[in-house]
Amino acid sequence: MPFFTGIGIHRLLPDDSLGPEKEVHGYPDGAKINFVSWSPDGKRIAFSVRVDEEDNLSSCKLRVWIADAETGEAKPLFESPDICLNAVFGSFVWVNNSTLLIFTIPLSRGDPPKKTMVPLGPKIQSNEQKNIIISRMTDNLLKDEYDESLFDYYTTAQLVLGSLDGTAKDFGTPAVYTAVEPSPDQKYVLITSIHRPYSYKVPCARFSQKVQVWTTDGKLVRELCDLPPAEDIPVCYNSVREGMRSISWRADKPSTLYWVEAQDRGDANVEVSPRDIIYTQPAEPAAGEKPEILHKLDLRFRSVSWCDDSLALVNETWYKTSQTRTWLLCPGSKDVAPRILFDRVFENVYSDPGSPMMTRTSTGTNVIAKIKKENDEQIYILLNGRGFTPEGNIPFLDLFDINTGSKERIWESNKEKYFETAVALVFGQGEEDINLNQLKMLTSKESKTEITQYHILSWPLKKSSQITNFPHPYPTLASLQKEMIKYQRKDGVPLTATLYLPPGYDQSKDGPLPCLFWAYPEDYKSKDAAGQVRGSPNEFSGMTPTSSLIFLARRFAVLAGPSIPIIGEGDKLPNDRFVEQLVSSAEAAVEEVVRRGVADPSRIAVGGHSYGAFMTAHLLAHAPHLFCCGIARSGSYNKTLTPFGFQTEFRTLWEATNVYIEMSPITHANKIKKPILIIHGEVDDKVGLFPMQAERFFDALKGHGALSRLVLLPFEHHVYAARENVMHVIWETDRWLQKYCLSNTSDGKCGA
Repeated sequence: MPFFTGIGIHRLLPDDSLGPEKEVHGYPDGAKINFVSWSPDGKRIAFSVRVDEEDNLSSCKLRVWIADAETGEAKPLFESPDICLNAVFGSFVWVNNSTLLIFTIPLSRGDPPKKTMVPLGPKIQSNEQKNIIISRMTDNLLKDEYDESLFDYYTTAQLVLGSLDGTAKDFGTPAVYTAVEPSPDQKYVLITSIHRPYSYKVPCARFSQKVQVWTTDGKLVRELCDLPPAEDIPVCYNSVREGMRSISWRADKPSTLYWVEAQDRGDANVEVSPRDIIYTQPAEPAAGEKPEILHKLDLRFRSVSWCDDSLALVNETWYKTSQTRTWLLCPGSKDVAPRILFDRVFENVYSDPGSPMMTRTSTGTNVIAKIKKENDEQIYILLNGRGFTPEGNIPFLDLFDINTGSKERIWESNKEKYFETAVALVFGQGEEDINLNQLKMLTSKESKTEITQYHILSWPLKKSSQITNFPHPYPTLASLQKEMIKYQRKDGVPLTATLYLPPGYDQSKDGPLPCLFWAYPEDYKSKDAAGQVRGSPNEFSGMTPTSSLIFLARRFAVLAGPSIPIIGEGDKLPNDRFVEQLVSSAEAAVEEVVRRGVADPSRIAVGGHSYGAFMTAHLLAHAPHLFCCGIARSGSYNKTLTPFGFQTEFRTLWEATNVYIEMSPITHANKIKKPILIIHGEVDDKVGLFPMQAERFFDALKGHGALSRLVLLPFEHHVYAARENVMHVIWETDRWLQKYCLSNTSDGKCGA
């Protein structure tokens, strides 16, 4: 897994500058650091350390370390090297300022179970009860008793209470714990675990689940629920598990629980009102005290933001109508009726009002920040918005009157050069209300060529003080050229893309370049929403390890994220015209970069990851006149292997057979004449994207003599992480582009 190699601590000084760095020290050279976590009072930092030594396998295990924030001195929490993290489902949480609750490997674990050479019997799954059990196809599920024993072996943890004095106390008995959450008053812990019987039909997140309340000294208070395996959740957006879900603590109360229960048995196809109910109850209710109904929802619960007894915001959504609502509640008064604050279509990003800024309490929880103005008794909140506009994203802060609904824009990013966003409030813990004239904000600020730096923005003068000075991560590309371009599809839908050109490129001298077209289709329910601009022309050109922008160093033009909207208006669904709209969007993008004179029409390659790989295969089959070759990473190529739905398609194979067939690139393998590179993680476990998708597609291509290559990355999942695999993906992609795009040596002429 990714890791840090060091920790530096800076104090924020009164003049809004950073004090000198205090480097955390004491851990071994070459340490790999993870799970960095501040204590609630900010005086200490907990983190895990591992050191990979070939001749000492025990050094690969994760141990908990504690650093003093004042001195930077770090030391192991426990003297014994045998107390190690089991980080499969969790790591540790601060229970209070001096105690952590830690997921550890049981000391009695022993060696892994060995698979018997003689089968115990056949593998049997039965549905003799004629239950309707529908799920999207998932790979890497448990398959037999040996898998179950391996799952138990690696996931079982012993919770341990670790004190800063180095003492350790077992908390409960070993189990497959998946989450622990201390109450704000530090008296209770909410503990979630999964247990047998396991299921061979669904992932572990849908196994039998138990949720309990314990005291922080290790005594069981009560069991909230023990849910059976969730094998029958309908394959339909907004369908959920039946029973208690989203169980957590109210952030504004010492020890009050809340949770949600579906009234439609979790089936979004059922028409019912209300659809969800939010309940609250103390951790230890009085005898006979029933849960209290906080609010009833007709859409599906999404989230809640707490403030105090006078204010909470609840969000609900419904996919089929793209509707989202925000309710304003007064949790402490049943006499105050809930009211709708916002009711909009979430596809319409221009209407997004933003989300409330939070402040940290003295107990370490986050609640909605209340803002006061001078000589004004009204209470305001701050809405932090991404600021979608036709010119690109312009982030903003609005001062919002929760009583009248009026808004005042108190800040927005400089749209001419920079892209700046509000990150967090900078204020003392435990402050109830914040005076607007004393407001301090941590912001991130970047431009096309300047890496993100952090600033302190102070009111009332809105003075900005830069507090970081990170170096450019890839200086050889520091002067790359970036432009957000706009164009139209032939049906009139406005489209956008980000065009990158290599450093020093001069069109008059260099002429058209080879171009890499890297995209990902998106579904929409209206043309208006599909044509809205998302992103900012001023964002820094950041790169992931396998980013398409790497090939700017090879003097390619890169067209990143061109809009590929698949629209289904009225009674039509997006996928009813998938291929037509896909090709039309690609044609519009290619025509634009060719018209600008920056892309050589005979040397344009297409590529994408996941749904973008699926797109790549389709474009090579249906638009060979546009592209000379393709790179398809971790894609799905046979939709009949996911017969109960895929992406946003909720119809089954038997309800929309033609759609499944038409949208399966494998059925068009005979049309693919341009070179295609297929890369896939060998243990990809994302729904519908198991490696067989790539293997069978490659077999189909070979069967028709297509110029193709299949690369399976060992031990790799959907997103590539291992250094060796990442480097190999770059090498394979570079080789493909050099051979079949730059040199244009494929059997079919590019652009022909």
